[in-house]
Amino acid sequence: MPTPTHAQRFSVVLLVELWERFGFYGMQALLLLFMVQRLGLGDAQANLLWGAFTALLYCAPVIGGWLGDTILGSRRCMILGAAVLATGYLLMSLPSDTTVLLYVAMGAIVIGTGLFKPNAANLVRNIFAGDDSRLDAAFTLYYMSVNIGSTVSILLTPWIKDRFGWHPAFAVCCAGLVAAIAGYSMLKRRLDGIGSAPDQAPLHPGRGMAILGGVLLASLAMAIVLQHPVVARTCVWLAAAGVVVFAGGLFARASGAERPGLAAMYILTLQAMMFFIFYQQQATSLTLFALRNVDTHFRIGGTTLFSLSAGQFQALNPIWVMILSPVLAYGYSRLGRSGRDLPVAVKFLIGYLAIGAGCLVWFATSGDTAHPIVSPWTMVVGYGLVSLGELLTNGLGFAMVARYVPKRTGALMMGAYSVAAGVALYLGGMIANWAAIPKGLGALDPADSLPIYHALFFRLFLLAMAIVAACAALLPVLRRLDQAHHRLRES
Repeated sequence: MPTPTHAQRFSVVLLVELWERFGFYGMQALLLLFMVQRLGLGDAQANLLWGAFTALLYCAPVIGGWLGDTILGSRRCMILGAAVLATGYLLMSLPSDTTVLLYVAMGAIVIGTGLFKPNAANLVRNIFAGDDSRLDAAFTLYYMSVNIGSTVSILLTPWIKDRFGWHPAFAVCCAGLVAAIAGYSMLKRRLDGIGSAPDQAPLHPGRGMAILGGVLLASLAMAIVLQHPVVARTCVWLAAAGVVVFAGGLFARASGAERPGLAAMYILTLQAMMFFIFYQQQATSLTLFALRNVDTHFRIGGTTLFSLSAGQFQALNPIWVMILSPVLAYGYSRLGRSGRDLPVAVKFLIGYLAIGAGCLVWFATSGDTAHPIVSPWTMVVGYGLVSLGELLTNGLGFAMVARYVPKRTGALMMGAYSVAAGVALYLGGMIANWAAIPKGLGALDPADSLPIYHALFFRLFLLAMAIVAACAALLPVLRRLDQAHHRLRES
């Protein structure tokens, strides 16, 4: 059998990731609205539950990365995670509106994501190892392509919900993961030789059964944690503390040639994690803003072109990502060929400027209480700017880890990066509560709710500008660390 090309290997991971994102974002488009509209939770409770859920989603990959690096293998962890995710979405599709079932389903989704995310990214890293400019371009295209799945599902699941109900819409998310597993089963031979060391050895049946039992227990434990906000918050901070301890230990044990790269990665991780505060607003405050204060009809010259429901506005993010990603990937490759590639730190700074501009657009267009229903085109422009910022920050987050971290800890550090993102996501849920409408006031007049969102957008703009200032101040330090990393790696 001919050796598969990089593109053929990349396409397998891309296909699985596309369907996994289809399932996740289809669920995300519905879940907060399901909590508020169907289960009757107040904004504050729903925001904090969603914040804890997404924080745990991003913290769990540190365990999945460790399993992939040392015990199960990246390929096996990725496909096991897809199966656990399918189970979680299946539970959400059952015709029951009890919070207990919801918590169990969310617990399974947390564990499934923890197994899936770091190992899928680590496989991409292994495919393109050693070529920094191609790595940035590959991760950017990876980021773009998986947004195809999320765009379709964000538009599809609210439509299904409106016509057939909440639970059939969640069932579609489960179908996406089944498709991911089927696609991998047909193409898995292309990944022979790619992955971590345990992938190359047979799996002992006893060890496999122990891992499955651990996955079940961990899913139930996560369900219990989500029912208790204080416990969930404590878990997030403990996970963050664990990553700090691990990062310090890794730095202490690293060789002199590895330390400049690790130091640069740690600083950039702190900068990158701030993006998730803004990202969290898409599923929380921006979705509720769209529900209460945004016109659902897109018009030009008095003619209605199409309409979106509140949950479907989240599709603007992946649509913009797909539009902008090829442009950025081309630019990265062109600059790399000419030897003028921008440092990751500069890309981060530009990204936060774009995010701040998006928040400023929403702030500027939400200040007229005499006209409390805002044009949906405002959401298009704001999402476009924030999505550009996303590509320049989070879109390069895993590429940053892949560039600077020693290969022996690749998947584990992918997971550690996700923990940092999880902490920021929980903070984002707390910030979304700056615009929380108390329970029982869901029918608040739009003129009364608009000033609440107006104030939120101004605070988000100020936060983005503070991050820009910090990025600018750290540029000289990061430049020296990057130069030392390349000099020592080449020697």
